[in-house]
Amino acid sequence: MTSNWLRRTSTTLGLAAWLALAGPAAAQDAAAPVRPPLLLMGTIPIYWGEAGELTDLLHGGATPHWARGVLERGFELVPLDTLSAETLPPAGGRLLLAQPRTLSAPENVALDAWVRGGGRVLLFADPLMTGHSRFAIGDRRRPQDVALLSPVLTHWGLELALADQPAPGLVPGDAGVAQFPVNQAGKLMALPAGACRVLGDGVAARCALGAGEVLVVADAALLDIDGPLAGAEAGLAALVDSAFGVDLGETGKIGDGARGASGNGGNPPFSDSHADHHGHADPP
Repeated sequence: MTSNWLRRTSTTLGLAAWLALAGPAAAQDAAAPVRPPLLLMGTIPIYWGEAGELTDLLHGGATPHWARGVLERGFELVPLDTLSAETLPPAGGRLLLAQPRTLSAPENVALDAWVRGGGRVLLFADPLMTGHSRFAIGDRRRPQDVALLSPVLTHWGLELALADQPAPGLVPGDAGVAQFPVNQAGKLMALPAGACRVLGDGVAARCALGAGEVLVVADAALLDIDGPLAGAEAGLAALVDSAFGVDLGETGKIGDGARGASGNGGNPPFSDSHADHHGHADPP
């Protein structure tokens, strides 16, 4: 079944590029350890770098993102453009969402079902991005300035908001399992009857959903393309270890990454009746 997913997904630009890059390396060193795939999607350009034009991508002119090298210590990165039953592997897996665009209703349904089936997600959702970009506000190539993920977050049992009095500038953020730089971080709050537990000072939360789990971080300054900022590499490695159980070889870990909750608690799976075609959740 996994081979069918790879065959279908290889038709997308992201996985085609991944296979093209990974194939020669595998042929050169057949004895090299196989790194697990990490699905990657978001408006922060971790995989492709910040490119102005298509020619920048084709000829290596894009500004590279430092986090790609950190993640590739432990993973083969698989960039995605959309979330669906065709692009998400059927047997679970790992997904990093870095300030994703607003998800469509079918994407919310697919993501929720995939997590409950055993998928694990590390989600960076910043309600007020402060990171640098070469592109002006309003340019579609710029990382999305505001995370608009209320339908799926609410369904999982979380509310994301701006902190009442966010500290200006870079300060240490405490997610309970990691420390890392934040800048005017948001605040996560657990809703009643949800399956989520807020961590540390509210900059992160962990949700146990069916057989899967989501670690949400309410700030994305850690992933500033001008970085790595002080503590960013260690913080990213610690969050990855906590979310996925893969050691990237950095320090900064505080906890052991154990689940904050377990079982099938929280709301039932998303269905098309929970979200309209704009991605807004219907009231319960």
